[in-house]
Amino acid sequence: MDEKGRFKVPVLFREPIESTFGPEFFITSITGVDVLIYPMPVWNVFEEKLAALPTVNRAKMKFQERFNTFGQVCRMDAQGRLLIPSLLRDLSGIAGDALVLGQTDFLKLVDRAKHLKSLKASTITDEDYDELSRHLV
Repeated sequence: MDEKGRFKVPVLFREPIESTFGPEFFITSITGVDVLIYPMPVWNVFEEKLAALPTVNRAKMKFQERFNTFGQVCRMDAQGRLLIPSLLRDLSGIAGDALVLGQTDFLKLVDRAKHLKSLKASTITDEDYDELSRHLV
């Protein structure tokens, strides 16, 4: 991330994302610790599913409060950069050395040092492997 809070989408992700989804993104977080970068078509589908829940659903209200607090629509510039909302930059502490984690249909931006520390503290257990094997076979 540069000094203006812009994140340059790695070339590995940029071309496939742009050609499939276009240059608009919804940038948000649920925890304030990481940055979630959704292509707008993916985010729109997610919001449609969320909209189908009852308005008074407490989990829905809590979730919407979080993603709306942190979220904003952003358009990728010609250099492949996205401006991360200042509130999210401040809370996440992500500056300079960040990791980009490709998820199934979105990107996750994390502070490198914090993320590596978190990985060390939370190992994958045999129970985790067993749970995954029930769903991946």
